[in-house]
Amino acid sequence: MHCLGVNNVNTYSQGCYLGVLGGMGPMAGAAFALRLAALTPADVDQQHIPTLLRNDPRIPDRSSAYMAGGENPLPHMAEGVRFLERAGAQLIAIPCNTAHLWYDQIAASTRLPVLHIIQAVIEDLRRLGLPKGRIGLMGTAATLKLGLYQRHLEAQGYECIVPDDDEVERYCMGSIRAVKANRLEDAFAPAAECIARLKARGADAVVLGCTELPLAVPHALRPSLGITLTDSIDALARAAIAHYLDEQAQERVAA
Repeated sequence: MHCLGVNNVNTYSQGCYLGVLGGMGPMAGAAFALRLAALTPADVDQQHIPTLLRNDPRIPDRSSAYMAGGENPLPHMAEGVRFLERAGAQLIAIPCNTAHLWYDQIAASTRLPVLHIIQAVIEDLRRLGLPKGRIGLMGTAATLKLGLYQRHLEAQGYECIVPDDDEVERYCMGSIRAVKANRLEDAFAPAAECIARLKARGADAVVLGCTELPLAVPHALRPSLGITLTDSIDALARAAIAHYLDEQAQERVAA
């Protein structure tokens, strides 16, 4: 696979792209593209990662599908991945945590590697100096109820602290819904309250485990919260960048 390297000038070729299955929600997909560019170690435009963003909000709601018998989003997500594959993507990123409840089926629908957002968050915890510890979790009701983060974190030696059902509804979902409705000014207070509660229960760090939550908690306000936060948008962007840097290193060795 060629022309994927960061820090070398990319030559034009269709088969260079990071494919991003967005729209879940649309602001999170757009924010992922922005943070990917912001975190890429590049000096000029041509050193950035060529990216195709399919920001399609028509994908049925993931939480409703699992929690309330809503329409199955898997066929729509799989079709989106195949669209990106046909368009020349060489790697897939999905900036939606709840979508990863269908990760195995999505990965089976394509020949391309698909990044896993929870594993990206675990790698980010290690980058932040937390190879183990007590991790507070925030996310959608479906993500938390179905243990998506818990099973991955606990398998790698972490202890999870999860809000109760009322806290998930009031603080996590309240914040997530505000972002989805473009009411960012209303999203910070409930998210900050949940973070404070998890910190009071002994969390060493808190996972913003829904891609709306990093938008609810702006980077500039995070130091005031007094606890390490790992951001699932940034973690996934860092994982994509690491993949491309790996490709670059392999190409240098092969040359």
